[in-house]
Amino acid sequence: MIKVAVLVSGGGTNLQAIIDRVKDKTITNAEISVVISNNPGAFALKRAEDAGIKNICISPKDFDSRDLFNKALIAVLDKEKVDLVVLAGFLVIIPSEMVKKYKGRIINIHPSLIPSFCGTGYYGLKVHEAALDRGVKVTGATVHFVDEGTDTGPIILQKAVEVKEGDTPEVLQRRVMEEAEWKILPEAINLIANGKVKLGC
Repeated sequence: MIKVAVLVSGGGTNLQAIIDRVKDKTITNAEISVVISNNPGAFALKRAEDAGIKNICISPKDFDSRDLFNKALIAVLDKEKVDLVVLAGFLVIIPSEMVKKYKGRIINIHPSLIPSFCGTGYYGLKVHEAALDRGVKVTGATVHFVDEGTDTGPIILQKAVEVKEGDTPEVLQRRVMEEAEWKILPEAINLIANGKVKLGC
C-alpha cells in the first residue's frame, strides 16, 4: 500500500477524482495520507475533510522566506512518510530540494498534450486560451513525472480531447478535465501503486 500526498491550490476536482477512484477501488494499493494546499480558502481542503483525509494549509505567505516555506513543506511529506506526491493543480513552484529528495516520486497533471502548450506561464485557463488561439483540433492532458524543468519530466499517460467549434477556454477546460484529467490521473496512480510504472525513474 503506497501513501500518497496530493498538493492542490484550488477547487480540487482532480483530488475528488482520486478520492472517488480509491473509494470505488479503481485505484488499489494506494491511500491518500494527506492533502496539502497553499491556499487556506481552497475547496480542496473541504473535499479532503469530507472524505476523512488529513488536510493541511502551508502557505508561503505564512513564512518569512521561501526557504522556510520549502522546509516546512518537505517536513510534512517526510513526517507522513509518503511514497508518491501528486501535484493536482498546485500553483506553487516546487522547491528544487524537494524534487531531488523525492526524485521519481512526484507526478503532475498538465492540461495539454505535452510538448504543446506547456512550460513556464502555461497553467490553468492560459493553456486552453493558447490552444484555441493556435487553432488546434485536438488537445488533451498529460500525466508526467516532475523533474527540475517545467513540464519536462518523463510522460506516464496522455489522453486526447477534441476541440469543438465555438469552444471558449472555460468550455474546453471543462471538457479536458472530464474526458482526460479525471481519468488519466487516477489511472497513473493505480499503475504506480501496482508496480506497472516504476517510481524513481
